[in-house]
Amino acid sequence: MFLINPKSGVQNKRGLPKLIERELDKEKFDFSIMETKYVAHACELASKAAGQGVDIVVAVGGDGTVNEVARSLVGTKSALGIIPCGSGNGLARHLGIPIDVKKSIAFINVAEITDVDYGKINSQPFFCTCGIGFDALVSNSFAKGRQRGPLGYMHNMFMDWLKYKPEVYEIETETSSELHKAFLIACGNAAQYGNNAYIAPRASMRDGLLSVTILEPFSPLDVPLVLSDIFGSKINSNSHVKTLESRWIRIKRKNEGVIHFDGEPMNMPAELFIEIIPSGLNVLAAPGWDGKSAPQPIHKQVMELLSSSLPAVDDIKLTVMPQMPWNSDKSEKNNRKLL
Repeated sequence: MFLINPKSGVQNKRGLPKLIERELDKEKFDFSIMETKYVAHACELASKAAGQGVDIVVAVGGDGTVNEVARSLVGTKSALGIIPCGSGNGLARHLGIPIDVKKSIAFINVAEITDVDYGKINSQPFFCTCGIGFDALVSNSFAKGRQRGPLGYMHNMFMDWLKYKPEVYEIETETSSELHKAFLIACGNAAQYGNNAYIAPRASMRDGLLSVTILEPFSPLDVPLVLSDIFGSKINSNSHVKTLESRWIRIKRKNEGVIHFDGEPMNMPAELFIEIIPSGLNVLAAPGWDGKSAPQPIHKQVMELLSSSLPAVDDIKLTVMPQMPWNSDKSEKNNRKLL
């Protein structure tokens, strides 16, 4: 089952049903297509699909849509697939799924089902990253803004930088308890936020551990190097960074405030408990995938940034009717006529 979020990212999705029909291996799969209509609708549809024994539920959208579908598949036999159509696409990138829509459909034809870890922050599931500090502030601003895509993130980063003040946090793990003044604290199940921004480059989704990055305050002169290290997958070697791995982490701050999980902002209490749940979700991944992420070369990142910031050309005029299943079986001709 494909669950399409028509509002995610900058891409026009009206041609997707026809593209899925053309590129999916119909000798392997029977399929249906549904369109989400409101926040958390993907949760409802995915949960129902898992209850009906659907083998694979494909989230067609960004990290928010992926999170909604994935949390509904936790603990079930149904596997998560992704066609990345969002602004960051962090989990899809970690799993090695092509960002190109056509290629990501072809990926489903050859992918294998494997189990991965997922995380919880105060019982709220996340599958890529969660965090507090500057990244949470940017996520909150991005959610409220109108401009999508990487350029939207960059604009919010600059505006939030002007007013942001780092905080002091008490950080407790299985082996230590320390105070840190931090610009941000990121807990990674996967390696990146999205857009090839590697905040936890050593993270594996199959090791039962959180990969925690503590970025300490730095001067404006350090900004180019910090950004270069993040997009170059070298942030662990930065002099302003401390890293640790743990099955759980407790973070205490002075006041309640915004956090983010998979890029989605939410207000939470001053005390946060973050933990990893081993092997709790089935996903589609490349054959032989080891749970880690392969960094994208800088020149490819630049080309992708330029192309993803432009609206996609809609060359196939086919609209998905809300909540109307499209069955690929040739005997279901009435469904096709309705569409």
